[in-house]
Amino acid sequence: MADGRPVGAMGRVRATAASVPFSFMSMITGFAAMAALPVLMASAVMCVFWVGIFALPFELRFLGRVTDVVRAFSARRLGIAIPGHGPRGRSLRDLIDERGTWRDLRWVPATMLFGTMLGIFGLTLAFLPFVALFSIGFWWLFPADEPIKVIADIPIESWPSAFYAGVPMLVATAAIALWLPPKIANASAKLNAALLAPSEKDQLAERVETLRESRAGAVDAHGAELRRIERDLHDGTQARLVSIAMRLGLAERQLEKDPQAVAKLLADARSGAEDAMTELRTVLRTMYPPILADRGLDGALSAIAAQSTVPTEVTVGELGALAAPVEAAAYFVITEALTNVAKHADASRVEVTLTRDVDVLLGQIVDDGSGGIDETKGTGIAGMRRRLAALDGELWVTSPAGGPTKIVWECPCGS
Repeated sequence: MADGRPVGAMGRVRATAASVPFSFMSMITGFAAMAALPVLMASAVMCVFWVGIFALPFELRFLGRVTDVVRAFSARRLGIAIPGHGPRGRSLRDLIDERGTWRDLRWVPATMLFGTMLGIFGLTLAFLPFVALFSIGFWWLFPADEPIKVIADIPIESWPSAFYAGVPMLVATAAIALWLPPKIANASAKLNAALLAPSEKDQLAERVETLRESRAGAVDAHGAELRRIERDLHDGTQARLVSIAMRLGLAERQLEKDPQAVAKLLADARSGAEDAMTELRTVLRTMYPPILADRGLDGALSAIAAQSTVPTEVTVGELGALAAPVEAAAYFVITEALTNVAKHADASRVEVTLTRDVDVLLGQIVDDGSGGIDETKGTGIAGMRRRLAALDGELWVTSPAGGPTKIVWECPCGS
């Protein structure tokens, strides 16, 4: 078990077996840190001669990838979440400014000393019973004048001596192996967590920075949305209303002179009014789709799935009451994703899943298309990210060449 408290003998055996790969990783990373520390120090010194300025960023990013793996293994071992490093900068200045870089650097000497020691100690204790078994079963491989000795210099030179000297050793080492290696592995994982996890102060600072960026993105998105609405109203609805006003003015002038022409102008004005109302509804629909108010999020998603040109399966869990901005964001994200699939993915099937985990709305869109999404080429992903970021949500895209494409997102939905 991850917590080092398995129940029963088999549980302890499984716990010891699970501690072996973790102790091995601790030992390997400790040895790697022994080589990495002088390299990092040399590169830092060489920054004075400009050489290190090119090498050190690469080394720090590589170290970050290593600590990401260690952090993930440690989190799995302890059964807890260890906050990650976050996006890393490209330049040396950006990397130096990041708190995560300094956490990575302090981890190197600590794991070099303690990680190596804990890893070797844990592996040694886990394999001690096999040494005892070897001494019992293969004592005859040793020369008669130099027999193997296991307890208090008692030589094992016959089967009886293997029994009365080797069996107690086997029992003792088995008890040690079933008890200590999981605790040692947990101690190593806790050391990694303490060194690599951000402090509460760092988490608060990073949270403030994230909120600042998401607020800036939300403000930009809001400004872009206002400009789009203004453009739609100016180019469409306003132009039609001006045309209607002109026709009504002409009709007023010709009311007594040419009633037949007035009828035609009034008919044109009525048609223009209907068109203006249609365009106005379209603009309003982009602000908050009426279908959400009429049918709710579940019904709205079923409707857009039915209209999709690609066969779409929608699975909606128990969502409970959601705030209108959250519903709108979910609707627009899924709509944009399905539009992208229809236009670019060459897919034959799409699966949309929407669930709620306490106060977080979780969404997933998976298609079997060609994949290879490039977010820099106007795929709509940036807009989806901005919509979610405005509500403190996040979005992740996995789209290898050849597919499939998976879009996973989450959005807080608590009160």
